[in-house]
Amino acid sequence: MLNNFEYNFDEDVNRVGTNCAKYDGLDRYFGYEDLQPMWVADMDFKSPKCINDAIIDAAKNSLYGYSIDGDDIYESIVYWQKTRHNWELDIKDIFMANGVVPSYSACIEAFSEKGDEVIVQTPVYPPLFKAVTANNRKVVENRLINDNGYYTMDFEDLKSKITSKTKILCLCSPHNPVGRVWNKEELETLADICIAHNIMIISDEIHSDLTFKKFIPLASISEKIAQITLTLNSAGKTFNIAGLNTSYAISKNQEILDKFKKEARKREIHSVNFFGYVATKAAYNEGASYVDDLKKYLQKNIKFTKEYLQNNCPKITFLEPEATYLLWLNFANTGLEHNEIKTKLLTEAKLALNDGVSFGSNADKYFRLNLATNQNALKMGLKKLEITFSYK
Repeated sequence: MLNNFEYNFDEDVNRVGTNCAKYDGLDRYFGYEDLQPMWVADMDFKSPKCINDAIIDAAKNSLYGYSIDGDDIYESIVYWQKTRHNWELDIKDIFMANGVVPSYSACIEAFSEKGDEVIVQTPVYPPLFKAVTANNRKVVENRLINDNGYYTMDFEDLKSKITSKTKILCLCSPHNPVGRVWNKEELETLADICIAHNIMIISDEIHSDLTFKKFIPLASISEKIAQITLTLNSAGKTFNIAGLNTSYAISKNQEILDKFKKEARKREIHSVNFFGYVATKAAYNEGASYVDDLKKYLQKNIKFTKEYLQNNCPKITFLEPEATYLLWLNFANTGLEHNEIKTKLLTEAKLALNDGVSFGSNADKYFRLNLATNQNALKMGLKKLEITFSYK
């Protein structure tokens, strides 16, 4: 294969006309059809052969009725978390659900009451806001500290925001969109604050496999942290199977897990997609080499983007992420207002990027770029940025 990888990430895959949100949803989400999509967090890479083979084999009966979960899917998750993240789990610690975002919403209702407060660390993945407000809870922003593009947690601000109505903290780990992999000290300090104030942590770890430094699952650090934590995860981002709507929740605290199960069943989000079941099991049992090659390719794309912008469009900056295939681009040096940048991206550069403002009140003049595409497409997108924003 190209680039000395087992998998061909340079392949040009046509996704137009496949009901793909990233491509076929451009007019719906941006108001223009003629944009290069570098926005929503899925990849333009084919899933590994082990997944496709497993799905094709499962389809041979030509029957796609209701499915149930068995020990094999749980055993694959236990195996993956142990071999990739040194996290010891038991089957009883895990519960299947049909999506991380629906699971977030279920958590908000399961572990708080109407009018309670839920802390989110902004800028952060936009559905977290909706999951809180749609369940009639109050969003409390604990803004991350931005030190020239390197983000850290503001623990003093966090402590000042806590009230008697604060019930949940939503942790994004690794963080989307800023690309931080939180270290053990940061996670322990955060957890200690939550333990002291009887606050539960919902930890979104969906990008945990796409990290370029050591990742530590929050609940793996200690028993006391595990007792206040529910972890949400999925093979969706790692293996580009998000459309199969299969995820899982983990907690060592059986009371917490049982509350989640009750709410998930009430909302009917516990039925596992037939092909999602098959794909997740294949991914976790056979997909390790794919992930290893994918991370190398993503790092190559990150390095190329960094050098390209520095040499050709220095007014757009970003700090190299420690995880994910998402770049948090800072347009502040262009001298333009946020809406001017947004308009130029859509009407001149013809690029679809995620609007930073949707990630929180501290994301003015930021836009999120997805570089999980082949290098020819990446070069094309960067050239459009250069032409539009490299003016004197």
